Amino acid sequence: MTTDSAATERRALQSKGSSSGPIYEMVAAAIANCRPDGGILLDVGCGQGLLWPFVRDKFGQYIGADVVRYDGLSEEATFHRIDLDSGRVPLPDGAADVVVAVETIEHLENPRAFARELTRLCKPGGWIIITTPNQLSFLSKLTLLVKNSFNAFTDTSYPAHITALLETDLRRIAAECGWQETTIRFTESGRIPGTGHHWPRWMSRVLPRAFSDNICVSGRKV
Repeated sequence: MTTDSAATERRALQSKGSSSGPIYEMVAAAIANCRPDGGILLDVGCGQGLLWPFVRDKFGQYIGADVVRYDGLSEEATFHRIDLDSGRVPLPDGAADVVVAVETIEHLENPRAFARELTRLCKPGGWIIITTPNQLSFLSKLTLLVKNSFNAFTDTSYPAHITALLETDLRRIAAECGWQETTIRFTESGRIPGTGHHWPRWMSRVLPRAFSDNICVSGRKV
């Protein structure tokens, strides 16, 4: 293993290969909108594969790819080890009906190259879904004002989180990749600054951009 590869693994392990329930629920809602019919789900940056229980009933096959195979990844998964900063996922063009990257793009050096790779892996007519921390939340904006850094990109999150993307960036990347029917979603779950508590759910639903910790962009490959 090269020094760079070892550093990439350490960065990946810092996240423990897991995200929160509201993130997986947001992705499941995006997938439901795609109306998959027993096809293939490719989870790039799959971690422990915790998305799979949320969407298992919609797919016939689950493929995971990540820099390390985390403990707990389902035996149902076909796993591919890959350094997303330096190589391509070892699968052919159009390998999956739905390609997702849950809380992965912020860990990478080149988000546009990553989005192009996700698009390559998707079948024509299939869907690509990307989630990342929401930099436009009240929490993130307040942290930027106080600490000169977005909330998910303070020193405590470095070097795991290295690339902060705004909603505008996600929309632009989707357009550059030629996605159609692009949709933005939010978790409708956000932490109250300075506490371990979350905003009331009704507030997050009324103003999702302001009171959601994470954002999702989805689009269809033509």
